[in-house]
Amino acid sequence: MSNDSRPRNVLTIAGSDPSGGAGIQADLKTFSALGTYGTSVITALTAQNTCGVRGVHPVPADFIAQQLDTLLADIQLDAVKIGMVASRDVAEVIAAALTARRPRWIVLDPVMVAKSGDVLVDDAGIHAVRDILVPLADVITPNLPEAAVLLDARAPTTLDEMEAVLPRLMQLGAPYAVLKGGHLQGETCPDLLATPQGPEWLPASRIDTDNLHGTGCSLSSAIAACLAKLPADADFNAPVTAIHQAKQWLHAALEASGQLSVGQGRGPVHHFHAWW
Repeated sequence: MSNDSRPRNVLTIAGSDPSGGAGIQADLKTFSALGTYGTSVITALTAQNTCGVRGVHPVPADFIAQQLDTLLADIQLDAVKIGMVASRDVAEVIAAALTARRPRWIVLDPVMVAKSGDVLVDDAGIHAVRDILVPLADVITPNLPEAAVLLDARAPTTLDEMEAVLPRLMQLGAPYAVLKGGHLQGETCPDLLATPQGPEWLPASRIDTDNLHGTGCSLSSAIAACLAKLPADADFNAPVTAIHQAKQWLHAALEASGQLSVGQGRGPVHHFHAWW
């Protein structure tokens, strides 16, 4: 890096959300809120609002490849966040592009299960995420249903069950995993962080809000932004620090979400709570 003080460039590879709370739009807001410059490659257009998704129009894999090749040939990227990948062809295109011009950090949010519980990708897409993209990533951020899909197992419902599935999750190949506990019942919703040095619980109180649209997208993009800002000589504990910073930011964004008035369903978090 010729200029270590420059703002970091971060890429999101994901779908578009017209309501602005999730997907590409949420990622770009998160990057900006955390002081990084956001770029994007769109994998799908959606017709959705705060009440639900009404349609999805996938972008052809060859055009996703063209977006990636054009962007990576020009811009030095410090971190990449990968969102929903619905097909094996798209997973292969992403993996080829990021292997050829690998950024320092890759964060994968394996978006495969809707909040309704419906699985969003077919078996080939699931296998592609698990076999191609997870080993490519430095950090993965599955929630409990997504971890179950990745492992072809029942979703954990207790802290003990979260601890029990963690070794299998780590065997998929990513050195860091944030197993998100938001689907647990109770007043707390801790996440379980897996690292090469061992597991660590990340405690969190449950915030009384329905403004949960895009929380998973925003957390993974916040982790990517915080990783991008790490110094070049950061030690092996640096990713843990970045994950803690991202969690703190998202918690504050959730707490401030009531300040917004967006839609009639599940509203977004307040990405710019520290700025507005």
